[in-house]
Amino acid sequence: MGAWSLTAIVFGGLLGFAGIAQAQDPHRPAVGGIGSPLDAMIFYVAHGAEGACGPGCSEWIAAEGTVQWDTHKRLIAILDRQAGRKLPVIIHSWGESNLNVATSLGRILRARGIDTTAGTTDVDDCHGKNEEDCFALKRPGGPLDAKLKASDAPCDLACVLTLVGGVHRSLPPGARVILSGMSIRNRLAPNVSEERRQGLTVRFGELYRTYLRDMGVDTELLDIVDRNSESHRQTELPAPDWLRLRIVTSASL
Repeated sequence: MGAWSLTAIVFGGLLGFAGIAQAQDPHRPAVGGIGSPLDAMIFYVAHGAEGACGPGCSEWIAAEGTVQWDTHKRLIAILDRQAGRKLPVIIHSWGESNLNVATSLGRILRARGIDTTAGTTDVDDCHGKNEEDCFALKRPGGPLDAKLKASDAPCDLACVLTLVGGVHRSLPPGARVILSGMSIRNRLAPNVSEERRQGLTVRFGELYRTYLRDMGVDTELLDIVDRNSESHRQTELPAPDWLRLRIVTSASL
């Protein structure tokens, strides 16, 4: 469907989403070439103490930023560089993400046999540096010495759609799953007729339900998102619903 996509609606100030908006920094450089947004998701390898990312796990791939139209290319690139190692991917997403691409990320992770969770990667060498200098350290892809701040940021809708692609997927104690609504966007042609918008919303909804079923997730998840789209609200899912809806396969790291 070309440049058409559904994006997550972000309601600043509700249920902690103001913190996600503040994670963006106007001084952070663009990731790619012409047209690449400033806050686009990057991926880099991080290294911590033994057990930092779970039992027997000391290295992970940090996924950090807003899921944009070309994010899947960077995920494939960093996975290809791991020489067969299946490092877990730890997701920290924010902003009005492209949900089509979030589902593509999930399918890539499932096909590669990757595990997923959510959290913030705190890079040691970024301490005392501004966002631009810290970004310059991360952009080449690591490895960088770091620690996990597992419950530092909520897992938003793009995070959830990416997360459920993991073969084994978990969320740390204290995590928050916050589902927003969705809206139609076209990055090349912003004016969308109401008739076209409604038709695309139905079509994308069908594709997302197929995606969730393929990932083994209860499609009730999308029912919640659809209600939020209509009511312009957000829903915080309690921890028991993570397992009930099969968003996660285990309760915590």
